[in-house]
Amino acid sequence: MTWFEVLKKKGKDPRLERAGVSGYNKPKRTPKHKTKSHIVVAKVGDKIKTIRFGQQGVKTNQTAGQRKAFKSRHAKNIKRGKLSAAYWSNSVKWKASKTKEKKNKKWRKGSWIE
Repeated sequence: MTWFEVLKKKGKDPRLERAGVSGYNKPKRTPKHKTKSHIVVAKVGDKIKTIRFGQQGVKTNQTAGQRKAFKSRHAKNIKRGKLSAAYWSNSVKWKASKTKEKKNKKWRKGSWIE
């Protein structure tokens, strides 16, 4: 029996404790990480992977247009599933409910239009 299997029998998976998350597939903000804004320990079947995603300190998901552009750029990687950073970024940072601006206004020749 390996050290990893011994630790798993005693209690929590050490990857969960190291990442500081409460369970598998539960993302968490990482405000003190130098480059990435979130972490998740993703589990699909027997595969387990620690994923850091999102750029630290960047405003995202301000308008519906930004969200649409993100989804079109990363559609291929989002489809890869829970073991990809794009999937988690799409579900955590780019949710429709996280959009700051409810109405998408555009500037056209002297006035705002909806």
